[in-house]
Amino acid sequence: MARVIWKGAISFGLVHIPVSLNSASRSAGTDFDWLDERSLEPVGYKRVNKITGKEVPREHIVKGVEVEKGRYVVISEEEIRAARPEATQTIDILQFIERSEIPVPFYDSPYYLTPERRGEKVYVLLRDTLKKTGKVAVCQLVMHSRQHLAMLREEDEAILLMTLRWPAQVREVEELSLQLGKVRLDKRELEMAERLVKDMSGHWTPADYEDTFSEEIQRLVEQKEAKGQLASVPQAEAGEGEGAEIIDLTELLKRSLKGDAKGRGATAGRSRPARRKSS
Repeated sequence: MARVIWKGAISFGLVHIPVSLNSASRSAGTDFDWLDERSLEPVGYKRVNKITGKEVPREHIVKGVEVEKGRYVVISEEEIRAARPEATQTIDILQFIERSEIPVPFYDSPYYLTPERRGEKVYVLLRDTLKKTGKVAVCQLVMHSRQHLAMLREEDEAILLMTLRWPAQVREVEELSLQLGKVRLDKRELEMAERLVKDMSGHWTPADYEDTFSEEIQRLVEQKEAKGQLASVPQAEAGEGEGAEIIDLTELLKRSLKGDAKGRGATAGRSRPARRKSS
């Protein structure tokens, strides 16, 4: 079963849906650890002064932001903590938009939301409404001390939360300077390309695609293990809340539609970051 990462509630209007956040992806492939070939002891990372080459103790390391070549502004841990968003346990819906309006480059990490106790009915209501309208909900949440932009969409029986990149993190196609306007294709080339696409068309079947590299590495591991080719590695010394109360859903929806959810407009426009050109 998927591990619960975060618990809270979806909030829109006066309606709160108690939910748990679960990762929609799993670790796969092969992880390689660094070992010293002479002793097979684990190899870690050192914090090294790039000028002197000497190791720097943790207590002497500070954080800085480079504002121009070789010139930094130093930010203290206290200042970083003060700048972090206030931790909340809500996923605040800002607005509903067409699913196709969010470009794919904005997509980041997927999570499944599951309903907590007493939240099943309103969870299904939101899921089915998103499905019927073809809309997604743009929302915000604070997770792991970071503020995230995200969207909610229905995914089979569940609601999927996809974290989104902030606009300043996404490069626009115009920045690529492709200059393809002078390229011309003749009718025969287009017809041949369309025929090739048609011949190779099919349906999405995840089982058809395999990570052959990881499978080959796993096969090698199993072969070596069967032959007794194992090495002993010295081990370094190792230095939930209740769901929200749900009251009469119909009454909450009526009050939300009448505008009793004060400040919704202000919330929707509060956290839109200024557009910056990525370097």
